[in-house]
Amino acid sequence: MIRYALKCEKDHRFESWFASASAYDTLRKAGHVSCVECGSVEVEKTLMAPAVTATKAPKTTPAAPPAKGSADAAARTATEGALSTPREAKLAALRRKVEANSDYVGNNFVSEARAMHLGDAPERPIWGEARIDEAKALVDDGVPVLPLPFIPRSKTN
Repeated sequence: MIRYALKCEKDHRFESWFASASAYDTLRKAGHVSCVECGSVEVEKTLMAPAVTATKAPKTTPAAPPAKGSADAAARTATEGALSTPREAKLAALRRKVEANSDYVGNNFVSEARAMHLGDAPERPIWGEARIDEAKALVDDGVPVLPLPFIPRSKTN
């Protein structure tokens, strides 16, 4: 997995994880990487410092809590249920809308999406899980799929 700092044409800045550098390139080229604030697909990578962790715990005082607005703070507040930024509120609203208006098909996503595309199953809104190579094959075959900016609740802490 690789994390990129990204920005859109309107200078909205955000981060996202990708399976690999080539996965990012494939998704961006297909128009599947979009700004979390405005939806623009004109997204590019920005300069980002690598995350390096120490092999030994330092013998100093504990670190200060993450700065408000940082990725760590966003993860912490989302985990705690407090939505402190407009971006977090929009992501939570998107999750609620997807969960309320579509069927979670889990690991059957690829076969369900392909069956609907081929007319072998009735069309309906679905969401689920797919490996990056499976998602790429769906895109290559013209099956309309998009990555979601969250994972199923069953896979979160």
